[in-house]
Formats: sequence, structure tokens, C-alpha cells
Amino acid sequence: MDLRQLEFFSAVAGELSFTRAADRLTIAQSAVSAGVRSLEGELGVELFDRSRRQIRLTGAGDLLLPKVREALDAVNEVRDAAQETAHAITGSIVIGLMTSVTLVDVPGLLGLFRTGHPGVGVRLRAARRGSAGLVDDLATGELDLAFLALSGPVPASLIARPITSSPMVLVVPDGHRLATARTVGLADLAAEEFIDLPPGYASRQIVDDAFTMAGLDRRVMIEVSDIGTAAEYVTNGLGVALLPEFAAREVREVRRIPVDTVPDFTVYLAASRTRRVSAAVRAFVDLALPGGNSAP
Repeated sequence: MDLRQLEFFSAVAGELSFTRAADRLTIAQSAVSAGVRSLEGELGVELFDRSRRQIRLTGAGDLLLPKVREALDAVNEVRDAAQETAHAITGSIVIGLMTSVTLVDVPGLLGLFRTGHPGVGVRLRAARRGSAGLVDDLATGELDLAFLALSGPVPASLIARPITSSPMVLVVPDGHRLATARTVGLADLAAEEFIDLPPGYASRQIVDDAFTMAGLDRRVMIEVSDIGTAAEYVTNGLGVALLPEFAAREVREVRRIPVDTVPDFTVYLAASRTRRVSAAVRAFVDLALPGGNSAP
């Protein structure tokens, strides 16, 4: 059993795909498949159920995965200690992102990070189930860091630092009965049909929680998975939306109206509370959170 076999297994378990794991590791798929097969042969168990269209972990694979990730973390700790003496950082980071959330200049950060730490590989992964999915992927070790939004307190499983925020606004088409209002309350919206993101996305949770706290119901008629397109549905008269102001800033033929009692949409940089933080992750956090310490 060698380290590469464990890395291959962890990558395939994270992606549930040999092809995506090979892309993530920047090696041939055949090498990943052979490495996992070799590991299975040495252990005498199958780690993946390959009988379905999408592979999945077997019971043995589920049992082994956290132990493999602990072992890889321990190896990375040794590597970091060696690198400290050479004043160079290598390794890799996997960072989760919310699609179409432009409040943080992630490309700019990555450009600066690469200039300062050319030996670190950075891989980005778009949220598949909104911020709730990013929280889960941090907990399982699929991600090292994530830019995410939260409704309510930070989960106990995370360390998170706020970076920036955007107020939530009501987005209505020109000519709507509320288009000239200076501000609105949630009770003013009881009769409206809403466009929103699916459950699990932070902006949806912020609004759902606000309506629940107010003891009000609302009707979500259209769900879209990209916050950047939601306001376009408003433009076409398909409903109203409660969105972070940045998501509707460039959309024409709509009005953006402040809303009482709805918290801001806040972006955090988050990491798992229980996983070891590598030197590469600390370096990225120090860049993203100037003046802070080496943890989100």
C-alpha cells in the first residue's frame, strides 16, 4: 500500500467518478483506476460499487474513507513541517464557491495567491446544493475551504469569518403596485407569487426564516438554481423576488426596494472545525483575510 493509492481512493470517493478524480489529480484515468484496484486487492475488499451508472462507496469504502483522510492529513502535516524549513509551500487546496455570487473577487485572490505560492495547486468546485451542500462538503473533507453564505448562527462544525455582505431587496417589475414604495414589510407581500432559489441555498433560507419569524406564508412559484438569473424572471412579469442587492444590480426594467426585518446576505470564508489546516490553506486564508489569524 502506498500514498498514491490512498490519494486516488480519496479523490474518487470525493468525486464519485474516476474521470473527475483523474481530472482533479491531473493524471490519466487508467492510472487512477489501476491504483484503486491495487488498493482493493491489497485490502481484500471492494471499495466502490461499480454496478450502477454512478459509482458509490461500499460499506467497506465508507468505513475506510475517514481513516484514509486522517492519514493523508498526517502526511501533509509532515510535508508542511519540512517546507517550513525551506520557506516554500506546496500542496493543493480545494475551494467551494457559490455560483454567480460576485461579492468576493475570487479570480483576483487566486491570481495573487498563485504569484506568491506557485507551488500550490488550487481547484475550485461550484456548489451543487447551495451553501448547505458546501457545509456538508467541508464536514466530509471534500473541501478545504468554502466561500458560502449562512442564515442564522455559524454551524458548530465550522469555523467561519464574514468577508462582505449585501442587503436583501424586493425586486419587482416596473409598474408593479409596490414599485414606488420607499420600503416594504413582509406583510405587504402576502399576495405575491415569488421567484426564488431551491431550498439549501442561503438566500432562500434567509427569506424563508424571515417569513417564518413573522408568522407569514408565501408562495414560491418558480425555482431557479442560479442567483444571477432570478431577477430576469421578474423582468418578464413572472413574479417578484427577494434577493441580495448585487444579484439585481444590473437588471433593467425592475425596481429594487429595501425590505424591513430581512437580514443581509453575508459571505463567509469557512473551514471544518475538526480537520487539520495545512500550510497552503493557512496561506490562502492569510491572503483572503488580511489582518486576521490563520483560521477563518
